[in-house]
Amino acid sequence: EDVGWAVVRVGAVWLGLVLALIVVPSALGVSLGISEAYMWVLVKTLEWATIRIEKGVKKPQPQMLKTPAANGIIERDETPMEKEIARLHRVDFEFSDIFYFCRKGFEAIVEDEVTQRFSSEELVSWNLLTRTNVNFHYISLRLTVVWVIGVIVRYCFLLPLRFTLAAIGITSMIVGTTMVGQLPNSSVKNYLSEVVHLTCSRILVRALSGTIRYHNKENKPQKGGICVANHTSPIDAIILTNDGCYAMVGQVHGGLMGVIQRATVKACPHVWFERSEVKDRHLVTKRLREHVADKSKLPILIFPEGTCINNTSVMMFKKGSFEIGGTIYPVAIKYDPQFGDAFWNSSKYNIVSYLLRIMTSWAIVCNVWYMPPMVREEGEDAVQFANRVRSAIARQGGLTELPWDGGLKRAKVKDTFREEQQKNYSKMLVRNGSIG
Repeated sequence: EDVGWAVVRVGAVWLGLVLALIVVPSALGVSLGISEAYMWVLVKTLEWATIRIEKGVKKPQPQMLKTPAANGIIERDETPMEKEIARLHRVDFEFSDIFYFCRKGFEAIVEDEVTQRFSSEELVSWNLLTRTNVNFHYISLRLTVVWVIGVIVRYCFLLPLRFTLAAIGITSMIVGTTMVGQLPNSSVKNYLSEVVHLTCSRILVRALSGTIRYHNKENKPQKGGICVANHTSPIDAIILTNDGCYAMVGQVHGGLMGVIQRATVKACPHVWFERSEVKDRHLVTKRLREHVADKSKLPILIFPEGTCINNTSVMMFKKGSFEIGGTIYPVAIKYDPQFGDAFWNSSKYNIVSYLLRIMTSWAIVCNVWYMPPMVREEGEDAVQFANRVRSAIARQGGLTELPWDGGLKRAKVKDTFREEQQKNYSKMLVRNGSIG
């Protein structure tokens, strides 16, 4: 009985400290300096670890710690295919003429442009979380001791703290939106709904030890518009709603996510679709157009890539988001992988495993850039408009722009696409006289 009361007292003290030092300040949008102090200590520790690694390497090789792994394991020749083929001016075909295609084929097999975007971004230096580079092995006893201390801190202190904050944030979101949803539609209801969403998002960001820098706030999405952003993680939505409210678009889920969806839609005009409705593109477009037409409703938040990419690239934007009409507000999100890997590889980790990885990382640090609004130009189709917006986001976020469909994460390349490339190859060969 005494043990039970002791556990209750410890739990009460723990909850009281969390509420007083983190929850209340975050709900009010103020900081007590705890996060800043934590990040300062963390940065200094990682800098020390990097120096120890560099000293521990007996024969330093510049490429081991200086060359970003994002460049790939293949030193590619970036010469365009057209220029390579143009060198073949001989009328008679020679067997060596096919070497270019063989080399490109081997490169694609070993390391193509698509699949490497669905694996975690490698780091230039070890961040004491995971060894994402084969060169990072045992270096010194002191470094190992620091790593062990880090494991204890992350799993025995940060994980329980973040779990507590996440539970408070999710519970507050469900209870708050349910209560606001009972009010009649009015400006007061809209105001209270935004307060609940912002407050709960701030608590959830603290649950991730989030440090977010928002740039160019004068370009923040306005009501009646469409916010379009690159997609790295499910927490992208929390990162953005920490600074403003949005109407979410997505498929209806079950379980805890379904409970949250049903609660939030009562207070805010989110657009949730049943599984059967998602396949009806015309129905989706109609409902989104109706939402955008009402200038009193919150801006829609859409991730047109349709899947998570590993924080290094922006892949093809689905054109549906750009057929709706209205003003597009591009947003670029770039995470700092030094403090934690925000990318969700849904093919490798389920949502529970992913959240465990996130909550046991050091912190989530990212930059968010609000970009000037863009509208569809005269004579520009939806695909061209989507590509223009994608290019702008890629430039701002320092991301690689790729034309590939993110759906290749789970599907094979269409036969028609392969046939089109084969036709292009044959046309270039014939045009350059390589085939008589």
